[in-house]
Amino acid sequence: MKTTLLLLALLTSLACAEEQVLFAFDDESLPWRDNLHCTLVAGEKHPENPVVRCGPKGSPDFGHAVIYGTVLHEGGKFRMWYLALQTRESLHGAAYDWWRPMCYAESTDGVHWTKPELGLVEFGGNTKNNICLIEGEPHSLTRVNDYLTVLHEPEDPDPQRRYKAAYIAHLPFDDVRGGKSVLGPNESRWCSFVCATSADGLRWKVVGDRPMNASGERFEVAGLYRFGGFYYATGQLISPWTWLPDGREVGRAMLVYRSGDFTHWSRAKALGFVRPGQTTNPPMPGQQTHMGAGMWNRGNVLVGFYGMWQDGPKEKPKGAPHLLGTRIDLGLIVSNDGVHFREPSPDFKMIPRGAEGAWDSIALLQGHAFANVGEKTYVWYAHWDCEAQFRTQEIGLATWRRDGFGALSLHEPKGAGQVVSKQLTLGGRVFVNVSGVDNPLTIEVLDERDQPVPGVTSSIDGDGLHREVVWPKAVPAGRGSLRVNFPAGSAAKLYAIYVD
Repeated sequence: MKTTLLLLALLTSLACAEEQVLFAFDDESLPWRDNLHCTLVAGEKHPENPVVRCGPKGSPDFGHAVIYGTVLHEGGKFRMWYLALQTRESLHGAAYDWWRPMCYAESTDGVHWTKPELGLVEFGGNTKNNICLIEGEPHSLTRVNDYLTVLHEPEDPDPQRRYKAAYIAHLPFDDVRGGKSVLGPNESRWCSFVCATSADGLRWKVVGDRPMNASGERFEVAGLYRFGGFYYATGQLISPWTWLPDGREVGRAMLVYRSGDFTHWSRAKALGFVRPGQTTNPPMPGQQTHMGAGMWNRGNVLVGFYGMWQDGPKEKPKGAPHLLGTRIDLGLIVSNDGVHFREPSPDFKMIPRGAEGAWDSIALLQGHAFANVGEKTYVWYAHWDCEAQFRTQEIGLATWRRDGFGALSLHEPKGAGQVVSKQLTLGGRVFVNVSGVDNPLTIEVLDERDQPVPGVTSSIDGDGLHREVVWPKAVPAGRGSLRVNFPAGSAAKLYAIYVD
């Protein structure tokens, strides 16, 4: 086992070393700035939204189809794992039989999707459906109820573990092994964090025979990724099961578990992210962080979209749903260590909910559903009818310029500006993602003492999504940094730097 883990860590580090992405909004990778500011960019919603719709009556997703799930781009094909609900009468609260099936869809363009008949799980008296099979004991561990994340690791030496998943199952207390909650009220069922593995992403087996969060906390897992040699599971906790570092109560916040082998998970957690308004004293009314964040692992950095939860009014009409008036947009967070996340521009809406009456007008749900496709970045998201008014709960698509979530530009146009990267291992190729270059930018290589390396300066004289920097001579191998200079009056926007 130890040899296998070391091999996995080596392969992962090699894959991550292929290209580092220094995003404009990542102030740890690009920390040194003069006369520049970063502007985030909201996505454009696809005109064919929602791109994945509910199925016909009698199908697993007749009630809803939501990207409490994942999209992966493999071999020229998009693969989507999403959660379904069959009965529209159970849209709010507990789903039918505490089961929201893990369903599967495919696409060649990310817009038009098919739902193949997998023939694996009986539903409605037959197996002509797109439900993935999960096997394990006790049976309640196999019944997905909420958030689902799929991770693909083709380098895993064990073919049966090349797909990994984490999801929420609601277990009866009699099925819980490993301890029960000593914090907060006991409930009729336990919200449990469960892991599973698969060879093909369609047929799954539960890891072990107990929840991963066997210490007894009501953790709602919402994310899974591998970063720096560890697996991390992020998700949602709320007081009384968690609290701020100073002991104050907190609404929904993102906590992080970790594992070295995907089988044994830490009892201790890290506080990964809370909205800034949750930390003020007193906190800003109604702000919460819904279901952690959907993650995009770019090797050296994690980009996440999180649910910007805002409570509805406290006073509600008699008999009204308890979440009446709750609204959720999607915001951006970033991490360089896989544990601690920050919001580059607090409360900026990367995907805002739609206008009143639109299909996505109430609350948005994030997935682990990011892909670069040609000149665009695709992000899939879903709508949640949290008010239980039987509105559409389907899956949409938002797009950006490739890696165009945010850009650096001059703050005071009359002056020049510059940005300097963190210390990097240089010697490979460098690329830039820029637009609006009316006057050439220059890019320099600096040594470990922040001094320009003689003769290694280049000009960026045009736009490009992945424009290679051509140096007059070879860049010396070793530690150093990159400096991009903006001339006075420049209208250029720098979205990212890529370093081999």
